[in-house]
Amino acid sequence: MAAEDKPNVVTTRWWWVRHAPVRNDGGNIYGQSDLPCDTSDTYVFNAVAKVLPRKAVWYSSNLMRTHQTAEAIWAAGYPKPASMPWEADLAEQNLGKWQGMNRAQFIASRPVGSSWFADINEPAPGGESFMDLYNRTRRTIERINSEAGGQDIIAVAHGGTIKAAIGLALEGQVERALSFDIDNVSITRLDYFSSPGRSVWRLPMVNQQPWIADDAHAEMHQLAGPEVKKLA
Repeated sequence: MAAEDKPNVVTTRWWWVRHAPVRNDGGNIYGQSDLPCDTSDTYVFNAVAKVLPRKAVWYSSNLMRTHQTAEAIWAAGYPKPASMPWEADLAEQNLGKWQGMNRAQFIASRPVGSSWFADINEPAPGGESFMDLYNRTRRTIERINSEAGGQDIIAVAHGGTIKAAIGLALEGQVERALSFDIDNVSITRLDYFSSPGRSVWRLPMVNQQPWIADDAHAEMHQLAGPEVKKLA
């Protein structure tokens, strides 16, 4: 018998959607800067709208790019929910003084093979560490699991936030979560099974891109990490 079929097991399915690409960042790190995103690729949003479950509970971060992404999904045919609470603790990592710095120059200055802007315990000057992001994301997920357990939850958020959620699903192996790519508008599903005395996570899919069969939409992969080319 599957875990979700056993009595007294509550299954909560999280459908994480990363926001659409930010085109006006000037090649700079933006972190919690409240920049708009590009939702013009209707093919992408039509594909995502077909995959997401109906009758879900919606949440987003407090940054406009997540709200614009949700609006584009609804415009593509997904029934607009009655509400979508904004959760500031689901916002991207606050990268402090690194925000506004040239991304390629910054990446070139970091150790070769880095999976993120810094070590998970290193805070950005005037900002947060990835562990700070992880801890506030974890607290919010745990609270929502308690409030909306047993439902489908669609959370429109950010690459760092979704990696933090993956770290939680990997039983707190936060650094391993940084190895995952999270493309713009991609879907990551994490299932939470809770029963008296025990709870477990399952990762049915990470970074799913239902439009991927058409190369015309490859720009949903926005270079951000070690793959950014060093400046000549």
